[in-house]
Amino acid sequence: MINDFSVDMNEYLPLRDVVFNTLRKAILKGELKPGERLMEIALAERLGVSRTPVREAMRKLELEGLVVMIPRRGAQVANITEKDLNDVLEVRIALENLSIENACARMTEEQLAELWKAAKDFEATMAEGNLVKLAEADVAFHEVIYKSSDNRRLNQVLNNLREQIYRYRVEYLKDEETRNLLVKEHEEIYEAIRNRDVKQAQEISYQHIENQREAIIRSIREETQNRQVHK
Repeated sequence: MINDFSVDMNEYLPLRDVVFNTLRKAILKGELKPGERLMEIALAERLGVSRTPVREAMRKLELEGLVVMIPRRGAQVANITEKDLNDVLEVRIALENLSIENACARMTEEQLAELWKAAKDFEATMAEGNLVKLAEADVAFHEVIYKSSDNRRLNQVLNNLREQIYRYRVEYLKDEETRNLLVKEHEEIYEAIRNRDVKQAQEISYQHIENQREAIIRSIREETQNRQVHK
């Protein structure tokens, strides 16, 4: 089944990139569900394009881990298992620690001001009730830390890991108590980095990620149960 999403046209991008961005957003927002089959012809018709840019977009989505190719079945939105999640977050925690260590040593006053602004922007976005924008505001906060670590490769790997679980972060943000906790954690991470306290910043960051892990596992188990019920 193809859900109700539309092509997000951008006159400055090649059509294949427009289709890629549209499908990617649909997966991350949950409009295309984990395990859902992706039929080239149906998607092309839905988006009003030929099959070629859809096929090219599928290849890029497969490289990002958002789509998998199943022999004799074709493409489908990738499921994420508890093992997948734990593997991703195990690596992310290690790299976050390195990023925070670098940030504590290298973050400038301008970047500290940017980090505080990102924390306040997240808090302000809560009032809008748009979970996708809220997830993006959370991403923006962490990106300030990544960039201040002044290691482009580290930044790339962390962003890739984060993307692999992005769609579950929206579920995580549905709970008001969770959102309030994130506001508190962002402020605590900011204070620790401002004080150049590596250990404290790393401890808060670890708990920040662990809270997400527990919530996302609950979401994965619910999705698994729902798929089994509807088989």
